[in-house]
Amino acid sequence: MKLPTLAKTIIQLGIFSTAVLAASTASAEPIALTTPQGVLEGATSERSNEIAVFKHIPYAQPPIGGRRWRHAETARAWSGVRLATQFSPACLQPPYPKESFYARPAEPASEDCLYLNVWTPRHAIAPQPADKTIVKAKPLPVMVWIHGGGLTRGSGATDVYDGAGLAAKGVVLVTINYRLGVFGYMAHPEASAESVFGVSGNYGLSDQVAALQWVQDNIAAYGGDPENVTIFGESAGSWSVHHLLATPRAKGLFHRAIGQSGARFGAMPELKGDASSAHAQGIKLQTGLGAESLADLRRLDGPTMLAAGQRMRFGGVLDGVFLPEQLHGMFAEHRYNLVPLMVGYNADEGTTLGVLETAPKTSKAFTAMVRERFGDQSDAVLASYPASTPVQSSLALMRDDAFGHGMHAWARFNSQKRRDTYFYHFTYKPYGDPLGAFHAAEIAYVFDNPPESENTEQNKANQGLAQLMSDYWVAFAKTGKPVVEGAPEWPRYTAKKAQHLEFGADGAVRGRHSMGKRWKVLDRVLANRRTEAN
Repeated sequence: MKLPTLAKTIIQLGIFSTAVLAASTASAEPIALTTPQGVLEGATSERSNEIAVFKHIPYAQPPIGGRRWRHAETARAWSGVRLATQFSPACLQPPYPKESFYARPAEPASEDCLYLNVWTPRHAIAPQPADKTIVKAKPLPVMVWIHGGGLTRGSGATDVYDGAGLAAKGVVLVTINYRLGVFGYMAHPEASAESVFGVSGNYGLSDQVAALQWVQDNIAAYGGDPENVTIFGESAGSWSVHHLLATPRAKGLFHRAIGQSGARFGAMPELKGDASSAHAQGIKLQTGLGAESLADLRRLDGPTMLAAGQRMRFGGVLDGVFLPEQLHGMFAEHRYNLVPLMVGYNADEGTTLGVLETAPKTSKAFTAMVRERFGDQSDAVLASYPASTPVQSSLALMRDDAFGHGMHAWARFNSQKRRDTYFYHFTYKPYGDPLGAFHAAEIAYVFDNPPESENTEQNKANQGLAQLMSDYWVAFAKTGKPVVEGAPEWPRYTAKKAQHLEFGADGAVRGRHSMGKRWKVLDRVLANRRTEAN
């Protein structure tokens, strides 16, 4: 696939690096802040002297040495002044393949990576007046961003996650790192035996819970309100939001949730059992490395473990503690952390995820692929995704199967118990065709960090959409309702109507179910899959 010139430039600079960030408007000034952990020295944002930024803040103890494959433990306080002006290393991870749309220059990475970053309005952390008759500044809503990357890549320091734009709208923005891949999700019977929980795996999820506990214990010092916390994420970050709604360990640690292009309703492996269990996978990895014990695995260096882990896939584990049940049953029967919810997905998710390169190019090949994957549901699938347009149907099928259906199911379940459930469909094409509204395209607009174009009208459209979307996201974080003065009314989502807002070329437009009749087709297909998995 030949990418537009602008898109190539974006990739070379880092995912969605924006001209807004490159064109600094202020000189950074040091800012000292006393927190429950100790004294920090951060700085003002290069975008605005009105925004303070604190980076590389520890929220859990380093998971190195004997703490590799242990659940997160609270970070210790420090003495003296901790410099908080540079991002921490990302968690250890493989680079994206060179041909990937998301490939970017390598950044420092380490197993010592459990840190977070905070953007806050400067006035929110101003010294409190000695005069008790003066009203103190009201604590601000908190938004905690969880990055994507398939639970194998990413960090909280990507340019597009710069929180100055959101903080300027009156929130405290937090981005986090969490353990990935083999370091974040490998289970092992010895690790279960030594754990205070009696289980292993889900370390990345335990990191996210620890970060939210850090928010409860510390965010007031940064001007934030621990009683008004919104978690949000995209792709695997949205999977993580899904997991956090499911885990009893996070109950009460957040109050609203936003999921962007990612739900996790497929069956997770059991912790114990046959060769497919999470424990068995951990033993398989150990055997493959010629190790005799978990202690031997911990003595291996990080790059060796990383390389070995790439030959297997690690993710959420049904451990009975952090994830007590399969998620579909939990959500269908409303046994999860019910909060106001806003979810959605993009119109062209597959264009940057390899579908354009791998899609069948003929009707015959597409039909064969569908019959192999969907069995006795093939005729219904082919009626909704015609073989006469194999590439377009491949893109639509991948989008709906991997993203659309799960996001609608999530909203559907939530709306049955909570009226404050909202849905969006992102159809805006930042770089036109063939990429369209690609996977993760909406993030730059949510953060009010839109890409810059040489075309004046395109720039105006980018900035207008970024203003609109970030206003909706902030409004939801503040009140649990995405209400923006002068903007289209965002209707509530219901199972009957499935109304949503479309973020497209003309801004936001009210609409009906974004999948239409295809929803029922895939709902039957996925119901069969769950039955087979169980």
